[in-house]
Amino acid sequence: MPISAGEPCPTFSLPDDHGAVVASDQLLGKPFVLYFYPKDDTSGCTLEAIEFTRLKSDFDAIGVPVFGVSPDPVKKHGKFRDKHELTVRLLSDEEKTLLSAFGIWVEKSMYGRKYMGVERTTALVAADGTVARLWPKVKVPGHAEEVLEAARQLSVAT
Repeated sequence: MPISAGEPCPTFSLPDDHGAVVASDQLLGKPFVLYFYPKDDTSGCTLEAIEFTRLKSDFDAIGVPVFGVSPDPVKKHGKFRDKHELTVRLLSDEEKTLLSAFGIWVEKSMYGRKYMGVERTTALVAADGTVARLWPKVKVPGHAEEVLEAARQLSVAT
């Protein structure tokens, strides 16, 4: 069952693209963004990462860190980051604990073949640790700007 806005963000402790651990308890007291994507270096995921990177200074200006989360390993995240000059931090959820806690590690189907994968979703988490806004089944074009606008409204409200 997918998580809903208003619910607490599941706790997590995941390595980033440099191997440094990012834990949810380190982030309490300020809003942050988690954008969940299926796989490094695929067309939609690359476009999404580039769009969030392009807007990173705007997110930084309002004090809202952005984290991309996928089941790819740290080493693959590092190659993806370097290849596309990404500046957003990428978290590795190889065990799918956070993906499962959000309810977005789901059965998918392509060309009649069923498989497990990430349902592209973004969560804006408020300073108190609750999910302030959720975007399920994200369509990439224009999405990062929409998240930035919601983050601006949230940071003004807090």
